[in-house]
Amino acid sequence: MNKKDSGLKSERILDVAEELFALHGFDGVTMRQISTGANVDVALASYHFGKKLDLFYAVFHRRAELLGNTRREVLRNSLQAASGQPQTLEQIIEAFLLPLKFAQESGDPGGKNYMALLAYVMTSPVWSKTLMKDNFDKHVGEFIEALKVIFPKAREADLHWCYHYVSGALALTLAQTGRIDRLSGGKCQSSDFETAYQRMIPFMAAGFRAVCGKETIIKSR
Repeated sequence: MNKKDSGLKSERILDVAEELFALHGFDGVTMRQISTGANVDVALASYHFGKKLDLFYAVFHRRAELLGNTRREVLRNSLQAASGQPQTLEQIIEAFLLPLKFAQESGDPGGKNYMALLAYVMTSPVWSKTLMKDNFDKHVGEFIEALKVIFPKAREADLHWCYHYVSGALALTLAQTGRIDRLSGGKCQSSDFETAYQRMIPFMAAGFRAVCGKETIIKSR
């Protein structure tokens, strides 16, 4: 097998594993199911990625670094807006909600699969302590610091609670459970990330303002 074929098969294994882990979680998937979906031998999947746990980590890490770095870049750009333009709470929230926009605009089914997997990891006491800590928690401090500038008189605990609430709303949306489809009688679709993104920004901003008080508009330097 040449390097090109090996690389293609590795990506196919990752794609199939991503979809299956997003649908069934870590415990609901076997290496044989992944190998069958990727049309490769179990031995080959094990050769490339080792045990199922190693493959799960590889699947999560594949998009995590890009997403985390892009999120941080968007946040920093909002903090360093063009001269004379005020930085707003909405800009900070937009950076936080980047996963929704990222998945919607990518046009890649794998993007939405990864968002569902991210929601699974975010809401798991087990995986959140490892994968979220290693990949995303390091960026949370920057969001909190940006919020402190917007709400200089807010208690830090309130900022963290608000972050916790919006993180939960994001996780539920990314999970694409289909519940809103049923409850709304089909008027809303859980897969409609674009609509969710547009509505979550003003919703979350109102929540921050209600809990954290009056914001201060800071002009970029």
